[in-house]
Amino acid sequence: MRVYETEIASRLMLGTAQYPSPATLAEAFRRSGAGIATVSVRREAGGERAGAAFWDLVRELGVTVLPNTAGCHSVREAVTTAQMARELFDTAWIKLEVIGHADTLQPDPFGLVEAARILTEDGFQVFPYTTEDVVLAERLLQAGCEVLMPWGAPIGTGLGLTNIYGLRTLRAQFPDVPMVVDAGLGLPSQATMAMEMGFDAVLLNTAVAKAGDPAAMAEGFARAVEAGRLAFEADPMEPRDMAAPSTPVIGKAFLS
Repeated sequence: MRVYETEIASRLMLGTAQYPSPATLAEAFRRSGAGIATVSVRREAGGERAGAAFWDLVRELGVTVLPNTAGCHSVREAVTTAQMARELFDTAWIKLEVIGHADTLQPDPFGLVEAARILTEDGFQVFPYTTEDVVLAERLLQAGCEVLMPWGAPIGTGLGLTNIYGLRTLRAQFPDVPMVVDAGLGLPSQATMAMEMGFDAVLLNTAVAKAGDPAAMAEGFARAVEAGRLAFEADPMEPRDMAAPSTPVIGKAFLS
């Protein structure tokens, strides 16, 4: 997968929150082979500050860090957090979240586009957490985003792909734009479905961190993502309403 002129070996991205221990977090990343780790700037810090131990752990994972603006509810808050992230983690990448609804954690579409424009003009490479809305996607691309991160379902719900029609439409509308299904996945089978639909990657956190065995679940998601991508590239058969025998009837013996 290629985003912002950078090649990423794995199509699975993992969050770093809610794990029962640092050792469990490290083992989950090892078994998943995830190439990108998202880190909340509101919770952690780099250098010699409060989150130094956590930052050391993330560096030891050997993965690309994608800071995010999780928990931001305004453009100003998101932009300020992104600027902090650039200083702390020395990266122009930012996963942009501007939350508009407290219960569903749905993005604020107006604030999201405005923040994306401000950050892009400031040299950031923005990964916007968005819905499957095609018009919103168009506005984000016009604002300078080169990748889109539509949700599968509200963050942390594990409901999977709740609007398959919307996601298929979004994927078809922008076939050349890298897209990552972000949030709401609960099972590896749901990740497989997203990849079979042609999405480029998936990002998840809670489904792994809150599993009884996070490392095993992380590996399960990794295999599911690989299976889904292989199926997409193999050009699967179209579904049909009528049955069709897989064994030909020509040459079959008939009893009189």
